[in-house]
Amino acid sequence: MLALLSLAIWLYLLCAHGRFWGAGPELLPAVPTQCPPVDIIVPARDEAATIGPVIASLLAQDYAGTFRVILVDDDSADGTAAQAGTAPKLQILSGQPKPAVWSGKLWALAQGVAVSSAPWLLFTDADIVHDRRHLAALVAGAQQYGVGLLSEMVRLNCTSLAERALVPAFVYFFQMLYPFARVNDPRSRVAAAAGGTVLIRRETLERSGGIEAIRGALIDDIALATLVKPIAPIFLAHSSLATSIRPYPRFVDLWQMIARTAFSQLRYSALFLAGTIAALTIVWLVPAAEALTGHGFDRSCGLLACALAAVSYLPTLRRYRRSRLWALALPLVALFYMAATLDSARNYWFGRGARWKRRAYERAPD
Repeated sequence: MLALLSLAIWLYLLCAHGRFWGAGPELLPAVPTQCPPVDIIVPARDEAATIGPVIASLLAQDYAGTFRVILVDDDSADGTAAQAGTAPKLQILSGQPKPAVWSGKLWALAQGVAVSSAPWLLFTDADIVHDRRHLAALVAGAQQYGVGLLSEMVRLNCTSLAERALVPAFVYFFQMLYPFARVNDPRSRVAAAAGGTVLIRRETLERSGGIEAIRGALIDDIALATLVKPIAPIFLAHSSLATSIRPYPRFVDLWQMIARTAFSQLRYSALFLAGTIAALTIVWLVPAAEALTGHGFDRSCGLLACALAAVSYLPTLRRYRRSRLWALALPLVALFYMAATLDSARNYWFGRGARWKRRAYERAPD
C-alpha cells in the first residue's frame, strides 16, 4: 500500500506540481526600456574572504542608469570593510548594534534602506559575484514581467565532493517546495524568493510594511516574498549572471547550513516536523526500500517511483553539469537533509537555537 501511495505521489509531482523539476525560467542578459536609479545594499558580517570581488563586480555594472553600492558592515571582526576598497559609487556604513528582536541580516538591510533614496533596491549577499550585465538584466526583467519584486536562485558553488553531492539537490528540493511557476502566478498563494539576489521596488517594500515587518525572520527571503505577494506580483527565476563563491568544502558545513534554519521553516512545530519526516519517508525512502527489497507489485511501484524521481532530477543535474548517476543517490541525499532537519529541531529543543557568525538567535516573537 505504501509503495502504491509513493508512486501516486510521484505521478502527481511530475504531472501537476507546477513543473517544479524544470530548469526555468532563467533570467538572461537584457537591456531595460528605462533605467531608474538603483541602490544596491550588501549586508556583510565577517566576509573579508569574499567581499573584495563581490564589491568589484557590483561597481563594474554596465547599467545606463545611476546606481550606488551601500555596504553595511555588520560588526565584522575580520576587517571586511577594509577589504571592500573605496570608490565614488561605494558607501560603507558601520552597522549599529543589533536589537534583540532582529535577525542580523535584516537589521543590516534596514540600515541600508534607511540611507538609500533610489526607487529600486537590490538586496544581494556578500558572497555573490555578478556579471557586469546583471543589474541591467534584473531591471529589464522587472519591467518585462511587471513585478514589484524579482528574485533569482543564483548559481551555487559546486566544486567539492560535498557540494557536488548536496548542492544541486538543495536547488531541486527548493523548487519542489516552491515551484517557480506557482510563485510567479498571481493567482497562487505560493510565495518565495532567493535571498542572494532580490530586486524590489521601494514603493512595494514600503506598502508591505518594510523590513521591520519581518525583522525577526531567519529565512528572510521567503518571509519577504510572503509579505509582498498579496500587494504586488513577484517573479522568481534561475540566474545565468550571478554566482555564489561561498565554499562548503565538507559535508558538515552543509549540515550546519541546513540545521541552522530548517526547524524555523517548520515554525518550531513538533507536529509539522513529524508530518515532514513522514512525508519525506514516503516520497524518498519507501520507493528505494521497495525497489531493493520488495516483491511483486510493491517492487514494481517502488522501481517506477524511483525512476520518476531520478528523471525529475536530471534538469537540475544538467544545470550544474553533474553526471546523471547522481540521480541514483537522491534517496541518500534526502536522508541527509532529513537528518539535518531533525538535528535543527534537537538544537532548538536543547536551547542551542540557530547560530551564525558569532551570533545565537532565539525564536522570533510571534
